[in-house]
Amino acid sequence: MPVTVTRTTITTTSSSSGLGFPTTVGSARALAQPLGLLRLLQLISTCVAFSLVASVGAWTGAMGNWSMFTWCFCFAVTLIILIVELGGLQARFPLSWRNFPITYACYAALFCLSASIIYPTTYVQFLSHGRSRDHAIAATTFSCIACLAYATEVAWTRARPGEITGYMATVPGLLKVLETFVACVIFAFISNPYLYQHQPALEWCVAVYSICFILAAVAILLNLGDCTNMLPIPFPSFLSGLALLSVLFYATALVIWPLYQFNEKYSSQPRRSMDISCSNRHTYYVCAWDRRLAVAILTAINLLAYVADLVYSARLVFVRV
Repeated sequence: MPVTVTRTTITTTSSSSGLGFPTTVGSARALAQPLGLLRLLQLISTCVAFSLVASVGAWTGAMGNWSMFTWCFCFAVTLIILIVELGGLQARFPLSWRNFPITYACYAALFCLSASIIYPTTYVQFLSHGRSRDHAIAATTFSCIACLAYATEVAWTRARPGEITGYMATVPGLLKVLETFVACVIFAFISNPYLYQHQPALEWCVAVYSICFILAAVAILLNLGDCTNMLPIPFPSFLSGLALLSVLFYATALVIWPLYQFNEKYSSQPRRSMDISCSNRHTYYVCAWDRRLAVAILTAINLLAYVADLVYSARLVFVRV
């Protein structure tokens, strides 16, 4: 892949390393630059979010734990990025610094977005008025701020048309992040085997989600490790084949999953009112019918992402030829 030059925006001095990209020197003044200030906002907002929740114990169940994990994880990794850049340690970092920060920022934006939606809808609305609810609402607000801050970083650092940069800063690279994230959310919704074990066709859908997730994760890891030249075929061809295979697989899942989950012919429940587990409105648990519907919607979203990925990957192959 001819994407070997990176932009470093929060440094004070640089010198050529002889490898085709600059060697940076860290400085405390980096925090006064726009990207440094943005990362400080990310750090503070995620810290405040989990601190507010932890101070009153306002998290319960899988969805509350997910939100708490999201804020703590994003805080920790953002802190690591700031330390690495302030210390000028990019060359010693075990992953490609051309690809890692924007990859993480994209994941963090999606993580915080999910927490900002899931936490208030599955937990906060059921809290009684008082200190815990106030803290939970404030934490949701800071989660939204963090999401916007991470999304802004992605917008600032992504590749522009005609610009040479790391693969993960390009549209196909960012689509890979979206594809793997959506797949992880699907896995969370199908964590209960009873949703699919009664039909071999539904087990095929689970296999599709797993196979496509692994392939997209491999593409991301190859870029983060700067190992794309180790493939026996050109990396753009590998990406095109991966995207085409994923589109075909997801197309089958998009048909099979709703057919076997919402068709009475296959002993399924076409309406939410038919699911007894959805009768209790005041619960932190997502009922089975809602899980099935969420997976169907997420399958459609990922199929669209893979179609867009295929279009961009095919263009890369065409340009290379």
